[in-house]
Amino acid sequence: MQEKKYQMTAEGKLQLEQELEYTIQTKRPEVIEKLQVARSFGDLSENSEYDAAKDEQAQVEARILQLENMLRNAEIVEKTSNDVVGFGSTVEFVEVGETDIEEVTIVGSAEADPLDGKISNDSPMAVALIGKTIGDVVEVALPNGATLTIEIKTIK
Repeated sequence: MQEKKYQMTAEGKLQLEQELEYTIQTKRPEVIEKLQVARSFGDLSENSEYDAAKDEQAQVEARILQLENMLRNAEIVEKTSNDVVGFGSTVEFVEVGETDIEEVTIVGSAEADPLDGKISNDSPMAVALIGKTIGDVVEVALPNGATLTIEIKTIK
């Protein structure tokens, strides 16, 4: 069975590598320390600190496995052009009828962070934008069934 490839920018891969290093070098030892302290409290059957530390340890170990898998299956996608929206493009746009310019960068799902303006290449907005050029008016289907109409102002 072929493993899923995680498309990402070179910057996104670097961020994941840094997160993995931090999680292994800092978070894991912190959790181990919490476990040791909680064990010293005695009876493990009624030790909520121990249970919480075990839960945190499971989360940290799961994240390490997830990061290692994403990095092992990373596929770096290079931005190709500033003329056409594609993977890695930063797009400035306005909602038709509005004046505020908004900006999104199209990245892989592993590095998506909508609050930071980084949207997954699988998101409805990215799918609607990919292949378009400056000046194009694009209809974006929203999850609630509504439609957002935007005009592309710049592609970086």
